[in-house]
Amino acid sequence: MSAENDTPNVAEEVKVEDTGSEIPAPPATEENKPATEENKPVTSSSVFSMFGGGAKKEKKDDEDRGDNSGSAKAQREAAAAAAASSSKEKTEGGEDDEAPESVDVHFEPVIHLTEQVEVKTNEESEEQLFKMRAKLFKYIAETREWKERGTGDVRLLKHKENGKTRLVMRRDKTLKVCANHYIVPEMRLSPNVGSDRSWVWNAAADVSEGEPEAVTLAIRFANSDNANQFKDAFIAAQKENEALFSKAAEGEGEASVPEAEEEKKEEAEEKKEESA
Repeated sequence: MSAENDTPNVAEEVKVEDTGSEIPAPPATEENKPATEENKPVTSSSVFSMFGGGAKKEKKDDEDRGDNSGSAKAQREAAAAAAASSSKEKTEGGEDDEAPESVDVHFEPVIHLTEQVEVKTNEESEEQLFKMRAKLFKYIAETREWKERGTGDVRLLKHKENGKTRLVMRRDKTLKVCANHYIVPEMRLSPNVGSDRSWVWNAAADVSEGEPEAVTLAIRFANSDNANQFKDAFIAAQKENEALFSKAAEGEGEASVPEAEEEKKEEAEEKKEESA
């Protein structure tokens, strides 16, 4: 019975092949529908492409484009040649690997500075009596304020010939003169208000700027001890100068008496000549 049932099925399949009729396609369903642009599944790359993004492109293309330029090729060729030459030197070895000795180049000077220029400060004929570091100020009457003149060593210098003492102060580094005047008897040191290390005085003829100028100066020291030492040296120099200035004034007075007598004699002789 089983053999009879199987035989007709084979015959039917053979008939189908002989007739050449096509086998009808199964009905289309959602599962076996062909993929089109409309029903393609939504992926993350498509979502990014909608907003201007997309899959990251490899940088290889950009690098290849840049490498195709002439300068890039020349650089690569030079680097390859340098690497080849260095490797060749390493393999050969020997004395060639040592760096060549530098050549000692000597140039003769065009002008020989053999003469030394002597700079005079007009202090060569003076003796230093006092020296102390301080800061100097100058009073500006127009703006009613103190202006800093400089920081340096204030010194009292006594002339070796005439014996007169002057106050000189130079700025640090530049050595520019910021105070230069004789210590005359009319000067009076007065303490600065609210400070025990600062003094104020008036100078009738300070020549630090070139021309004699009446100035009001103030000087400040690191501590009160330095300020007192300056005061003592200032007063001592002032007394010595007072004696010298008084002698000079007397000498000028004595010299003026003979001149007055000679003038009187000349006038008398002229009158006699006129009367004759």
